Amino acid sequence: MTSDTYDAVVFDNDGVLTTLVDRSVLRGAAEEAFAAFDVDASPADVDRMTVGVSPEDLAAVCDRYDLSPAEFWRTRDELSSRAQIDAVHRGEKRLYDDVAAVEAIDLPRGVVSSNQQATLDFLFEHFSVDSWFRTVLGREPVPESIELKKPATHYVERALDDLAVDADRTLFVGDTWVDVVAGDRAGCDTAFVRRPHRRDHTVETPPTYEVETLDELLALDRVPTRSEAAR
Repeated sequence: MTSDTYDAVVFDNDGVLTTLVDRSVLRGAAEEAFAAFDVDASPADVDRMTVGVSPEDLAAVCDRYDLSPAEFWRTRDELSSRAQIDAVHRGEKRLYDDVAAVEAIDLPRGVVSSNQQATLDFLFEHFSVDSWFRTVLGREPVPESIELKKPATHYVERALDDLAVDADRTLFVGDTWVDVVAGDRAGCDTAFVRRPHRRDHTVETPPTYEVETLDELLALDRVPTRSEAAR
């Protein structure tokens, strides 16, 4: 290991470490959330509460149906988490085949996801990879977390604090433009993982690296591996 290696690597989760669930799974959870409040929401509003929800979306939808944003969002997040956990049990959400590359990296590791903290806690324990990471950060089930999620730097900066590392000596790995922007804004180098589901994904902020698999991270000069450390 040389002084020019990174001091830590932080990963996004969905689409990087674990596979994505079908959108219909998350849409079903959003429908259930409305039903829990006896609301027959329009298909458009169900879609707005499925993925990529903005603070403005939440405020507008809750105002339309006279819902408490805090109560609705907590219910929506709990049902979304439960739906993803059910998908794991059905074998629909799993670790990627190349995830062993993460354990081979001889650096402190962390995770920053826009998924629910409860979902992450289940996933990492279920797949027995929780010991691989010193910090795993997801969203709390409160409306404020929507503003703090990526591309905002809040959770990335929290991870850096947890790992006690400087941003300019950290690599942030993700599979969306949101990840690249969040990592870049926080001062990290970034690696964009162009998996098959991101073949046509546009990333306007240039990442430091672009790879197709996690295995390719092990070939980067600044990413030491356990085999190198043993030499």
